[in-house]
Amino acid sequence: MPYTVQGVVARGKGEPVSLETVIVPDPGPGEAVVTVQACGVCHTDLHYREGGINDEFPFLLGHEAAGVVEAVGEGVTEVAPGDFVILNWRAVCGECRSCLRGRPWYCFNTHNATQKMTLEDGTPLSPALGIGAFIEKTLVAAGQCTKVDPSAPAQVAGLLGCGVMAGIGAAINTGGVTRGDSVAVIGCGGVGDAAVLGAGLAGASKIIAVDVDDRKLAWAKEFGATHTVNSRTSDVVETVKELTGGNGADVVIEAVGRPETYRQAFYARDLAGTVVLVGVPTPDMTLELSLLDVFGRGGALKSSWYGDCLPSRDFPMLIDLYLQGRLDLDRFVSETIGLGDIEDAFAKMHRGEVLRSVVIL
Repeated sequence: MPYTVQGVVARGKGEPVSLETVIVPDPGPGEAVVTVQACGVCHTDLHYREGGINDEFPFLLGHEAAGVVEAVGEGVTEVAPGDFVILNWRAVCGECRSCLRGRPWYCFNTHNATQKMTLEDGTPLSPALGIGAFIEKTLVAAGQCTKVDPSAPAQVAGLLGCGVMAGIGAAINTGGVTRGDSVAVIGCGGVGDAAVLGAGLAGASKIIAVDVDDRKLAWAKEFGATHTVNSRTSDVVETVKELTGGNGADVVIEAVGRPETYRQAFYARDLAGTVVLVGVPTPDMTLELSLLDVFGRGGALKSSWYGDCLPSRDFPMLIDLYLQGRLDLDRFVSETIGLGDIEDAFAKMHRGEVLRSVVIL
């Protein structure tokens, strides 16, 4: 029997979202229905509403979520009804050339649910990142469900489903930060602060946070930044070099996604250092760098896709660290809200007033 629930829908480009009745089908083969308990409000949801991802309206927004499995379809063995899970937007296939080479975090054939959730009139919905979690129950591929310890609060666990995992993973998985490293993080929103947290977790000795907003720099200090740089008043490259003995940082994480900040990251790293791009650029952006500088500085220029995470490996580990008091995820939750408060949360996020608004269902 299909489920009739309430969900947040973006009907057109730039239009305010609306709370609407959504029909969620019973799970088919390889699918699961999840009762959503909490979902973070992420910039990506706003990008969907603004038409910045694609034009496949109407969208069912929300993707950074945790909840309990309600039902599973035929052939599903990885999760069962009653399991507490974090939803992820990259269900690895296990069969593509990347998975078979032992690099499943680069899976080239990630998948979502086959069936569509719809409006009451039968209009199919496009779920954000294949999830659509600003809703009471959602339909996903079973591989998008990662079972974790149910002792963790849903509003904290769900954050690992996107932004916090992207930042922590950019530092640990992509950047390979290790003990004694110097790290600079450019852009101190939710993803950047998660990168600061991840760098500290990995043992970095110096963590330099860079932003244009002193409020965000103060947040970065709370997550473990040892130094802060306001790029409105200081030259980022020169200041990072001054703070690292004139050399530049071992790892620079760019969490903004703009050509000008990427250039800062490129020149603020040490020779043979690493630049990690985790900020998401727009399709119109281009980058110009001296090819001789690219050659002469050595090192690595990397992009971090979802923090190069493997949910089955990383989510349970990070939840365990949280429950041990070794990973402060609670600090990311600026406020808890209801399904009807998404537009207001978008406005606060745009003004930089919150790290994360989290919908509680």
